[in-house]
Amino acid sequence: MTSKDEDTQDFAAMLAEFDQVSGPPQKRRDLRAGEDVRGRVVSIGRDVAFLDIGGKSEGVLELADLRDADGNLGFAVGDEVEAKVAEVSRDGGVVLRKRLSRGRGGEAGEAELGAALISKLPVEGLVTGVNKGGLEVQVLGLRAFCPLSQVDLRPVAEPASFIGQRLLFVVTKVARDSRGLDVVLSRRQLLEEEQAGRADITRGKLAIGAVVRGTVTSLKDFGAFVDLGGIEGLIHVSELGFSRVGKPEDVLQVGQDVEVQVVRIEKTDDPRRPERVGLSLKALAGDPWGDIKQRFPEGAKLAGKVVRLESFGAFVELAPGIEGLVHLGELGAKKRVRHAKEAVKVGQAVEVTVLEVDVSRRRIGLSMASDAADGASVSDVAAVKAAPEKLGTFADLFKKK
Repeated sequence: MTSKDEDTQDFAAMLAEFDQVSGPPQKRRDLRAGEDVRGRVVSIGRDVAFLDIGGKSEGVLELADLRDADGNLGFAVGDEVEAKVAEVSRDGGVVLRKRLSRGRGGEAGEAELGAALISKLPVEGLVTGVNKGGLEVQVLGLRAFCPLSQVDLRPVAEPASFIGQRLLFVVTKVARDSRGLDVVLSRRQLLEEEQAGRADITRGKLAIGAVVRGTVTSLKDFGAFVDLGGIEGLIHVSELGFSRVGKPEDVLQVGQDVEVQVVRIEKTDDPRRPERVGLSLKALAGDPWGDIKQRFPEGAKLAGKVVRLESFGAFVELAPGIEGLVHLGELGAKKRVRHAKEAVKVGQAVEVTVLEVDVSRRRIGLSMASDAADGASVSDVAAVKAAPEKLGTFADLFKKK
């Protein structure tokens, strides 16, 4: 008996078992091959399970589709299962599948791949190799090909890392030519469907000011992209923290879980990305300028690091997120300086004196001039502020004596 006859016999046996359980056909809603359905397991037989998929309809699903990699049945009566309609018989029987993974190759395998192409039923394949265009995959006993652009949602840097993995694909082409059978697969289409489902859930939670969790997916010079659950948001480099960040990788790494605040949502005309979401790490951190005058009082002598040089002066980091400006006239003591680079270098440790703190404009004026080099420490400044405002003249001192 040929494999086709065996498949027909198996299908007939499933329908017979289905009829015994469900009784005479009843009015059903129209179902089509390839349609996604969600059903509740109503009974489990030796080889198949029966699912209530809406109204009076029940579907037949092979137990092999419900078993995990170790062969354990991960479902019981009453559990909900998502599946695809593989076939609808004339008398109303509905055959469901979660994926196609078995096959003997040859005509039987080719026939199943053709059916999967029409129904969009996922097929399970083993990645066996890599060529310059993509992945070589064994599926249903036949050789297939998945283009590199269809392997993942993002460009794949190391295709060889997929070798040996069993993955789910959709069949996008089954054709014969002079060279034989041509089977083309796509994993990306499945991932996009999953992403769209997650995005619908996430979209309902997004709002300006909402605090959400996500995973860093990629790092660029201008910021970090974060997957919030089917929707990507961007943490601009200016929103990574109060400290000046040169590169996002100095703060984050791909795969890291982060908690962020939504600071912007903009609609777009792109149906694949209908919104741009702006995120912030900085918004959830404490503002370092809140107690700035207590931390850096005027007259205090502090240690800092030069972080940026301009023609008008040097910016010095005093603490994470806090920078002050040493104006050109406060850099060179008695020596005339035409550019900050003539006096200091980026990364240089320096000692500065606080001249002025402007909280409203978030600016701190600093000095490195020799007359300020004798400035007091933070504790000294507190003592000076407690001293009398007027000390008097030498004549007053002699009068007291």
